[in-house]
This record gives sequence, C-alpha cells and structure tokens, in this order.
Amino acid sequence: MDLRIKGRKAIVCASSDGLGRACAEALGRAGCELVINGRRPDKLEETAAALRSATGAKVTAVAADVATPEGRKALFAACPEPDILVNNAGGPPKKDFRELTPEDWSRAIDANFLSAVHTITHCVDGMMARGFGRIVNITSMTSVRPYINLDLSNATRLGLTGFVAGVSRQVAAKGVTINNLLPGAFATERTNALGSDRAKVSATIPAGRFGDPSEFGDTCAFLCGVSAAYITGQNILIDGGFCMNTL
Repeated sequence: MDLRIKGRKAIVCASSDGLGRACAEALGRAGCELVINGRRPDKLEETAAALRSATGAKVTAVAADVATPEGRKALFAACPEPDILVNNAGGPPKKDFRELTPEDWSRAIDANFLSAVHTITHCVDGMMARGFGRIVNITSMTSVRPYINLDLSNATRLGLTGFVAGVSRQVAAKGVTINNLLPGAFATERTNALGSDRAKVSATIPAGRFGDPSEFGDTCAFLCGVSAAYITGQNILIDGGFCMNTL
C-alpha cells in the first residue's frame, strides 16, 4: 500500500531499539527522511546504519535525551520542520507506590508526559501552516488497563491521553492528526526488563503470542499516511486481543 508520504520528514523519538526502531523502519520503507534518537551513541549509530541499509532512507542520528530541553533542541535542530512526529520514551520501572519518591515522579512526568507535550507544542503550528502533520504517541496498554506496581506509567500515560484528547480536536481541520498507539506485549527489551514470563503471558493473549515490533511499526506508518487523515484523537490498542474493551 502506498502511504503517499514519500519525501516527508519524520522525527522518531527513542528509536535506537524496540518499538521506536520498528516505527522508524516502517516510515523509512514508506519513503520518509528520518531523524532517529536515542541516549546511547554507539547503539544509535548502529541502528542508523541498519536503517539506511534496509530502507535506503536518509537517516540522521541525534544522540540525546528527549526528556530534557537540550535533547529536544537537538532534535529540532536536525529537523526544524517535521511532517511526522513519533513520540516515544522508555517506560518507568516497576515499583510499589509506597516507595515512589518525588524524584521518581519527576522523572516519569518529564519522560512520559511533558516530553510529548513539549514536542507536540513545538511542531503543531508549523504542521497546521503547511496543511499536513501526523503525530503518533507510543503510550501503553496501561492507559486502559492499569497495572499494579506500574503506577508511574498508569498516571503519566493517562495524563498524555487527556492532553491529546483536547489538542487533537483543535488541529484536525488543518490537516494534522494526533493519535496514541497502546502496545500490549511485544518482544522487546522493555518486556524483558519487566520480567515477564513469555509463555505464561502468551497463554493469556487471544492471539497466543507476543507481538512482533514490525507489526507495531506498520500500524504507526499507516496512521502517518494520507489515507489515515480521518483518524484522530484515538487510542489504538495493539495487544493481540488481550484487553476486553468494546471502545
């Protein structure tokens, strides 16, 4: 399927690995110019080389922490006028809510809420002026199914969901869409870090398996395409049917 975004400029945050990388690769295959981001320069350069080889896309690597003002400044210096923005950041650690410190909350809010708020705010007026923009936020299934001991994620993801719910409706008439992608269990380092028993978890998923990151990336790329112009303000679960939701 031709997504009709060849030549578009895309920033994909936290994309040296996992779901962010999968999104970058799918957008590269669709013909986008990529700015990828991560905090580990060696891993980031390795990913950039792999993406160039796999997709033929122009790839610029920006080693920076998107949760900081300096990191966001570096991203937008590399791509001042993005057509596509994929927000992503590493998820907070599991921890009993009684043990959470003010520093824990501050880090989680900066990484999983404010970083996306700031990048959206920075990009959206330019996208509206040019008549095209696609913003996809990688959030979490915890937005609709909170998990015990993931209170940092539960709270910050819901905060971003609320922000997007209002902002997306204000920009839709100018050709800009904003949507949230909510991953369930995928075969990534994040899943490993949470200590999931893959066989046990797979047995609870109607699809009977963990998701492949490429499936997530393809969905992200579709939302960034021209044909997805009528989809905005949505929270889209990609979880193999795990959450028993009707909306």
